[in-house]
Amino acid sequence: MSPFIEHPGVDEGAATAAEPLHTTGRYESLSATVRRYVLATKPRIIELLLVTTVPAMVVAREGWPGTRLVAMTLLGGSLTAGSANVLNNVHDRDVDQLMGRTGRRPTARGELSVRAAVVYGIVLGIVGFAILAIEANLLAAVLAASAIGFYVFVYTMWLKRSTDQAVVIGGAAGCVPVLTGWAAVTGNLADPRPWLLFAIVFWWTPPHFWALAMKYRRDYEAAGLPMLPVTRGNVVASQHVLLYSWLLLSVVLLYISTGVGWLFIATSLGATAVWLLLAVRLRRTALAAEDPETDQPTIRAGMRLFAWSTTWLALVFVAAAVDASL
Repeated sequence: MSPFIEHPGVDEGAATAAEPLHTTGRYESLSATVRRYVLATKPRIIELLLVTTVPAMVVAREGWPGTRLVAMTLLGGSLTAGSANVLNNVHDRDVDQLMGRTGRRPTARGELSVRAAVVYGIVLGIVGFAILAIEANLLAAVLAASAIGFYVFVYTMWLKRSTDQAVVIGGAAGCVPVLTGWAAVTGNLADPRPWLLFAIVFWWTPPHFWALAMKYRRDYEAAGLPMLPVTRGNVVASQHVLLYSWLLLSVVLLYISTGVGWLFIATSLGATAVWLLLAVRLRRTALAAEDPETDQPTIRAGMRLFAWSTTWLALVFVAAAVDASL
């Protein structure tokens, strides 16, 4: 999944207790406070930076680019992604309260004040920018900062509540870590390969999210968010999933045309063949269902595609990195 785009199936702020945690002033434990600030960054989403950033750096260098550079790029990238996620949580705290999977986020429950969260998000962004500018280069830092701006102002504040194509356009923010990693190694983006890797993540994002959003359709309805399965139903959503799956294959083929080795060719085409098979099954299942909006076979088919899409992204990017190193 994309590091900046909100994951439809992960409750990053879930607590073990059903009732909300209340602030206890000066007696509140340090660990509880730290936990709230960490959860506000959506750490499980940030982990996915590893899947795209590091392989892009390895491909750029055609080998290991150096442990310090990788570590600092990941640190700076994680902080900037965390900044975007915190600011997203602040803006969306009203709709988060209406959704079962997001209602326990610290910002939605009032465990972090708006002022504290905004300051926290801005500080994370500044520190992340500084680390990338100092340890990598200014281009990498500017790219990461641009992803924050795009995610917060374009996706969160505009697209998310206004169109069912939000994850298509807004997904561009989640592709930027690929460019950031490449720029950290080379200092430029003149090579077509980082843009093709960017495009792979870009076309991967919509079917990945729509397949899972079928399961959480009621959550989006409750919050009034125009996710595609809500506005057009699962039958149309399955059609879009299949279309974007073919577009994804076309980008993979374009990347292959740059002159990759047999490892990437075999891995990417094999993994994409499985993806397309699952997308076709999802489409057929939705068409055959009497009520695809509540039909469990349709939802299960979407979940199988979602599960494979996560594996697919890791396989393709790791294959690209290993192939470039051979």
